[in-house]
Amino acid sequence: MPSCTIKRILSVDAHFSLPPGAGTDSVHTKSEYSMAVTLLQGDNGLRGSGIALTLGDGNRLVCDAIEQLAKPLGGMEIETLMADFGAVSRSLANDPSLRWLGPHKGVVHLALASITNACFDLWAKNRRVPLWMLLLDLSPEDVVSTLDLSYVEDVLNEDDALALLRDNMASRASREPILKTGYPGYDTSVGWMAYDDEKVRELTARAIDQGFHAFKLKVGSSDESRDLRRAAMLRDVVGNSGILMFDANQSWNLSTALRMCSELSAFRPLWIEEPTHPDDVYGHAVLAKTIAPVKIAAGEHIPNRVLFKNFLHYGALHFVQADCTRLAGINEFLTVSLMAKKFGLPIVPHVGDMGQIHQHLVLFNRIALDHEVFFLEHIPHLKEHFVFPAQVKGGFYEAPQTPGASSDMVLTIEGSV
Repeated sequence: MPSCTIKRILSVDAHFSLPPGAGTDSVHTKSEYSMAVTLLQGDNGLRGSGIALTLGDGNRLVCDAIEQLAKPLGGMEIETLMADFGAVSRSLANDPSLRWLGPHKGVVHLALASITNACFDLWAKNRRVPLWMLLLDLSPEDVVSTLDLSYVEDVLNEDDALALLRDNMASRASREPILKTGYPGYDTSVGWMAYDDEKVRELTARAIDQGFHAFKLKVGSSDESRDLRRAAMLRDVVGNSGILMFDANQSWNLSTALRMCSELSAFRPLWIEEPTHPDDVYGHAVLAKTIAPVKIAAGEHIPNRVLFKNFLHYGALHFVQADCTRLAGINEFLTVSLMAKKFGLPIVPHVGDMGQIHQHLVLFNRIALDHEVFFLEHIPHLKEHFVFPAQVKGGFYEAPQTPGASSDMVLTIEGSV
């Protein structure tokens, strides 16, 4: 493999204003997305880009944490770094001072996500292949060497992970046609909380014309009748064959969630997402049993593999919305994917990366782990800010062909190479 040594590490505090109302939900009301960007400059001219999403205020805090956490990577050769990345990422996450600020959640974990994603991007670029191809070309042993399985060995140890990867090797060819057909998407951008009813109708009709058949509506309004009216409206627009999901963005306590999930079930949603606080495993477990057959989706704000382990063990969710910009990056996403496979649950990522990195990861999950195909969330609001934006045609993500993780952003960086 060609050599690439990290000679410079930068963070970029990038802010992007959204159109009025875009990105709003019952809790997050500011139409702004921000990326805490990590840039790893190699001595061979390559540059790895990593991203983690915030909503503006606080993004600089994540960038400051990136600059502190990433220092040990300076001077490291990328192939050597990634050969035992599980140990490296564990060491970074367990920084003896910064760990106190989490542990394994919040600002420092978002920073680790950005750093880790930059490492994988640089690795794939150094091998001159897109990330999905890099991951599929790795041996099971090499995949597992990138993972930090600490604190989850009781449900997924190294032997378990190797077995899951090896057991699905022989049947990979039967799943590779997805590289040609593409991975189906669902449209989140039609149903933001601040959009009025007419805009929701208009955007949904347009998305249907573009080939989408699954749509998400934000709920959790202070006016519960508004949620029910809009749910009925959207069901009418998409018809009986359309697929609906409702997302409360953590706004309900358990008693409200039980009542509202019961009422929303009349509109036959595939799932109700983040119905209560993301740390409340008990609450999600109660809901999952009580509102069946309606299913629970969660993961947008589940910050680490340990919490996911508990959600899985206690049957507290049905759709695993792991996000490599909320977890500690790509390798922790893969750990959660392996755990979900062991528990027989699908991965339907939340896309804090706007789908750029996850379009690679769902292909790996499908081909390498035989994960069931559902959807990949589609949020196009930052498309013009990516160097190689995800290509979504007829409602399907096309397999990316450019080397790397598709995470390069159009940025102006003083003094960068």
